[in-house]
Amino acid sequence: MARLQVFTIGYEGADVDRFLTTLADAGVEVLADVRAVALSRKRGFSKSALREALSGRGIGYEHFITLGTPKEGRQAARAGDGDLMRRIYCDEVLATPEAQEGLRDLEALAASRPICLLCFERDPAHCHRRVLAQHLASRGFETVDLTVL
Repeated sequence: MARLQVFTIGYEGADVDRFLTTLADAGVEVLADVRAVALSRKRGFSKSALREALSGRGIGYEHFITLGTPKEGRQAARAGDGDLMRRIYCDEVLATPEAQEGLRDLEALAASRPICLLCFERDPAHCHRRVLAQHLASRGFETVDLTVL
């Protein structure tokens, strides 16, 4: 039996067209946006514009706001302090009932079709999507980190 896969991607340094092509080429059917704030200064990556662009490629969009990183965690990630980001994320977010429900919903979606976890950071090691992918890995999912070239 083939293992289920979950993809992850960060849009830091990416342009929308190459980003969308990367998702389509991987066979992603739903983008699971795990940003706390689905707004971006980077053109095309805010929630509405991104949802519309994904729809044009036949890719769905789901925003898992309860799985986003709080401001302090995002600041730690930007500063390259992955350990602090993970501590903040695990202690302040994943410990909540809302996040636990979001994790169950994310797992159910991942089990039903190919999904990709989205956040900003290009390197998944400095992003909370790695924590989420590890959670899914403990449930039998294989993680594939996508990079926009």
